[in-house]
Parts: sequence; C-alpha cells; structure tokens
Amino acid sequence: MKYPSTFTPYRPSLSSAQRMAKSTKDASDFLRSNSAMAALLPALTRMNALQKACAATLPTMFAACEILNFEAGVLVMTAPNAALAARLKQQLPTLQDRLQKDGWQVNSIRIKVQVGRIAPPPAPKRVIELTDNALSSFAELSNSLSNDPRSQGLKDAIDAMVRRRKARA
Repeated sequence: MKYPSTFTPYRPSLSSAQRMAKSTKDASDFLRSNSAMAALLPALTRMNALQKACAATLPTMFAACEILNFEAGVLVMTAPNAALAARLKQQLPTLQDRLQKDGWQVNSIRIKVQVGRIAPPPAPKRVIELTDNALSSFAELSNSLSNDPRSQGLKDAIDAMVRRRKARA
C-alpha cells in the first residue's frame, strides 16, 4: 500500500529587506510608467538618500522624524512633538556639518512639529532578576572572602545587593 507523501519542499520566504526591495521596485516601476509620475522619481530618490544620511548621523533621534522638503539649500524636517524638536534643534550644527561633508549643500535646517505623527514607543528596559539560588551563592561568596581591605569593597557590594533583593521579596 502506498501512502501519500507529506513532504513539503523548502521554499525560503522573503526577508523584510527583500519584501521592501520588491515593493520599492514595484513602486518605482509604477512611477516610471507614467510620464508625470516619472518626473517625481529623481526627487524621491534624492529625498530618500537625504533621509538615510540624516538617520545615519542621528540614528536614535531621527527614527521618528522625516525629511519634508529640501530646496535652495534649506532642509525642512518634521518632528512628532516639541520636546523632540528641541532636542533635535541642539543637534542641528552637527547634522548640518555631517551633511555638508557628505556633499549635501545644506545652508540651513528648519524643523516643523507635526503633532499627528506619533513617535515610536521607547524600547522596553530589560529587567534581570537573580534567582534565590544565585543570591545564596553570592552570600556564600561574601562570607568566604577574607576581611582584608582589598576584599572589603566587593563584600560590601555583594551584601548590599543581597539586602536589596531580600527587601523587595
């Protein structure tokens, strides 16, 4: 008796970078297909390159910002809130210098606050808790250390850590 095969051949799925490249290719093909839209392609390519250059210079701050316009040496970018705009404003000389070194003719930079755009939430802080076994091992280590002045700092630090953990429990 012959059983039907359950073998499924491996088909690699597209990575996010490959999907993005495919969608970018589809979008650029669409823009090239229409003469009015094709005129936008060089400007979009330039804006995308400028966006990447800014993100490379200020990666953490620029994650929520976008290039809005770049004409006659004036770069206009958006920020999702006034607080980020103020922090970004402090970094403008650094950003302008870096862009000029990269070959961009940036004479001035303006920031517009666009409140409707929501900044990405900050990454959650990773909290690592020690197990009871680990704490008892640290306590044993503290007890086994000699009482000389060189070991005293380490003993004090271990004892303080064990006390803090026991106080939280």
